[in-house]
Amino acid sequence: MDEDEAEMTEAQEAARHASARTARASALMQDYVELIDDLLSSTGEARPTDIARRLGVSHATAIKTIARLKREGLAHSKPYRGVFLTTAGHALANEVRARHRVVVDVLKALGVPPEVAEIDAEGIEHHVSDATLAAFEKFLGRS
Repeated sequence: MDEDEAEMTEAQEAARHASARTARASALMQDYVELIDDLLSSTGEARPTDIARRLGVSHATAIKTIARLKREGLAHSKPYRGVFLTTAGHALANEVRARHRVVVDVLKALGVPPEVAEIDAEGIEHHVSDATLAAFEKFLGRS
């Protein structure tokens, strides 16, 4: 391997790692908006304390991520009232929920037990491409 090939390989590796970090950060935000939406639907409020407890993170971590959701235009808060989703936040929560459902349904169609399919889909839903989701939909006879 010559020097140019080594540099290209290093650049490609760096790009893959950067992409993976971005995907993890995006998955985290998706988990938050989905949970906030669920809490708002079930209890009428989404308090940082409840979010932290449900996600198994510290209160400080939840506050930091909620601040990021606000900066990204996905959430807002009201003093003493908790966190609410913007229209964009609701749309993202619905999209993530739909992706999750498709992945779960494919896994179950392949014979994965329902409880395992739910757990496995939690990671897959964030990383599966739109092309793969379309193939899943076709496999399920939905497209």
